[in-house]
Amino acid sequence: MFSKFQNHLVSGFPFLVEKKLFLAVSGGLDSMVLLHLVQQLPYEIAVLHCNFQLRGLESFDDRDFVQQYCDENNIKVFITQFDTEAFAKDYKLSTQVAARELRYSWFYELLETEKFDYILTAHHADDNLETFIINLTRGTGLDGLTGIPEQNDKIIRPLLPFSRDEILQYAEENNIEWREDSSNASNKYLRNKIRHDLIPVLKEINPNFLNAFQKTQSFLQESQEMVEDASIMIYQQVAKEEGEDIHFDLNQLKKLPNYKSYLYQWLNEFGFLAWNDIYDLVEGQSGKQIFAEEFRLLKNRETLILSPFSGANESEEYQITEKDSEVNFPLKLKLCQVDDITIDSNKAIFVDAEKIRFPLVLRKWNEGDAFHPFGMQGKSKKVSKLFKDEKLSLIEKEKTWILCSDNQIVWVIGIRQDERFKIEKTTNRILKIELQ
Repeated sequence: MFSKFQNHLVSGFPFLVEKKLFLAVSGGLDSMVLLHLVQQLPYEIAVLHCNFQLRGLESFDDRDFVQQYCDENNIKVFITQFDTEAFAKDYKLSTQVAARELRYSWFYELLETEKFDYILTAHHADDNLETFIINLTRGTGLDGLTGIPEQNDKIIRPLLPFSRDEILQYAEENNIEWREDSSNASNKYLRNKIRHDLIPVLKEINPNFLNAFQKTQSFLQESQEMVEDASIMIYQQVAKEEGEDIHFDLNQLKKLPNYKSYLYQWLNEFGFLAWNDIYDLVEGQSGKQIFAEEFRLLKNRETLILSPFSGANESEEYQITEKDSEVNFPLKLKLCQVDDITIDSNKAIFVDAEKIRFPLVLRKWNEGDAFHPFGMQGKSKKVSKLFKDEKLSLIEKEKTWILCSDNQIVWVIGIRQDERFKIEKTTNRILKIELQ
């Protein structure tokens, strides 16, 4: 197994040479074999161990076992402990999910503080099979059937090609000691039930089942790569990125016979869950929207607009004093006195400085806001009507800021200046306000 493992690292992960590697070691069979294998190779390593305090004294015995092994082998070790059950309760998570959140958060923190490059974990082929079956029973797309990735960002799983039987045989041949996790014998957890009850039946039906599964998963991964390639090509035809937003052309999208699959591929990573609602949105009424935790999908005429969503308070106001020549938040504005007017875009306005009353106020627009649009000879108009005339989407409306002087609108920023502050023949001082 050692030669096979060494060749796998050289061919699959050549970039690990001269890198600093953490090994996640629980003290169990898989992680102790991983540690033993990597010890024989010319890598700079250190060990990470988490005590989740879920099995009483047994958890602390695991900690002491890992500590003793590292001391005897002159390996640097980092150990932490978590009140996992309290964390799970506070954040309404399952114990297993809570442990994973705590573990990987700590892993990435140490990567940063200790200046290490990667973390190796001991997931193997049987773990991959169990994950596949779990995802299958819960209902999943192709992503859920392609298995545990060998590399996910800084996490590397070099034992994935190896079975539990191979790992056990290597441990016995090399007299490797390990700690048995008593919870692995219980069917309390779904993974254990699959491990103890279902997989033995599958292997009884086909003694070569694990190899057959690995071939199947390889085919699924190739199919997934084809899907991703097609998704990228179609995305370039249908989607247009505008700042932080993505606009999907529904006229182009609906020409595709399987557009729902493309939408899933594009939107899945943004945390959306209500897929039937999203598919209905394509034919839905303009103005309807669907929310994920941090993103929103809006139907705007013949476009779907994906944009970041924040529940932040939009009623805040920001003051601009007479001394301010620049504003950097929430928008970037530049204020300066000039001698001439050079209007070349809607990104700047020129106003009579003597008509302005400081401090100016920068705020989001409100329903009922009205102003006197430049060029309309003093006629009043609601800002909402301006938005309608400009055919702004809901998202564009929400992003629009208003600049006010003494409760009067000076500028619907980036769209229209107010007539009341315009330059006239009697103007002595011209103030230029520019959106950067």
